[in-house]
Amino acid sequence: MTPAAAAQPAVTPAFDRSHTDDLMAYLQSSPSPFHAVASAAQRLEKAGFRQVEETAAWDAAPGGRYLIRGGALIAWYVPESADAATGFRIVGAHTDSPNLRVKPIPDTGSEGWRQVAVEIYGGVPLNTWLDRDLGLSGRLALRDGSVVLVQLDEPLLRVPQLAIHLDRSVNDALTLDRQRHLTPIWGLGAVDEGSLIRYVAAAAGVDATEVAGWDLMVHDVQPPSYLGRDRELLAAPRLDNLLSVHAGTAALIAAAASGELDHIPVLAAFDHEENGSESDTGAQGPLLGTVMDRSVFARGGSLEDRARALAATICLSSDMGHAVHPNYSERHEPGHHPMPNGGPILKVNVNNRYATNATGRAVFAAACERAGVPWQTFVSNNAVACGTTIGPITAARLGIATVDCGVAALSMHSARELCGADDPFLLAGALKAFLES
Repeated sequence: MTPAAAAQPAVTPAFDRSHTDDLMAYLQSSPSPFHAVASAAQRLEKAGFRQVEETAAWDAAPGGRYLIRGGALIAWYVPESADAATGFRIVGAHTDSPNLRVKPIPDTGSEGWRQVAVEIYGGVPLNTWLDRDLGLSGRLALRDGSVVLVQLDEPLLRVPQLAIHLDRSVNDALTLDRQRHLTPIWGLGAVDEGSLIRYVAAAAGVDATEVAGWDLMVHDVQPPSYLGRDRELLAAPRLDNLLSVHAGTAALIAAAASGELDHIPVLAAFDHEENGSESDTGAQGPLLGTVMDRSVFARGGSLEDRARALAATICLSSDMGHAVHPNYSERHEPGHHPMPNGGPILKVNVNNRYATNATGRAVFAAACERAGVPWQTFVSNNAVACGTTIGPITAARLGIATVDCGVAALSMHSARELCGADDPFLLAGALKAFLES
């Protein structure tokens, strides 16, 4: 089925926007990867999934389960009919987004200003973080081994732009030094060592002396919003890639409730995709493979059953892609111009920056056709370097068939991104059809 012939969806605006409304609430409650998995877990719990601990023994009972490790979440549903060699249908995504993260010694300053030392995480368009009201979020690790999530949505910090009067060439070439020019301000006065953690700990309701470590980051406090004359666009932070995590969560819950399945639907939401996935919670780590192995073995499976289950497994890696930019159309491949609200995109790269091949294209097309949603194809301009996803990593690490897809967007990796307001719902429909098929 070609994109031009793809079935048009029978979508009512009320139903479509209710999904996007829920996505906006999810984005607002998920300023860090740790919050993203906690918010997804709340939705899974309401749907009857139960959390399992990695250190506990797992049983073979059917039903929905999930585990959380740091900023990663793996959730799966075992149907009544599953045996030891039953294959998996996996939706893969990631929970992290490029941003500015607080350094181990955070309190700094200059010229009578109090500032916060930050490190740049991932591929950040630096100028998008200038002159924004920024909050703080993340987690505090306490001396007793517990972890407390922190979300401060008040405007605490700001990275101030240099006035044009002091740099008349700024509109010709803006050069930002990553060390000197990206340090946020958060007050006046002499540097007060320990003040940031004291403030954050007090806001979290814990004693600062009990804080042994932290993973903190800044976020834009401006909430997501519809944009445009007809409110047909969505402007929001962290669309890359919480849009896919939200859609995958909704799809898994719907698939689990759909009736008898002949496979095990899975959501794998990894951390650290934006800096290479090389961590215990990233796609290059063993987490997903270990969960699949334990699921097989809990049902009495052998290594032979594991091999059969993996051979029957398919992964749909869902991540944001590029919509054609009206001001820079020459940067796009001339024959492939994905548009917002045109449905999810199939991502293709023959050098395996994406994992899609011909058989994967057929899987994706079938899911979209079953869901009744249109779809598009993205491929990079030959003169522009192509990004990558967890797709090729997952395919290589586990040896499973993998397809790359996503939603077309503008301003990817910006502090605030833009996509079609209908596309989150359309993607969720395609993912649901994939998990059910």
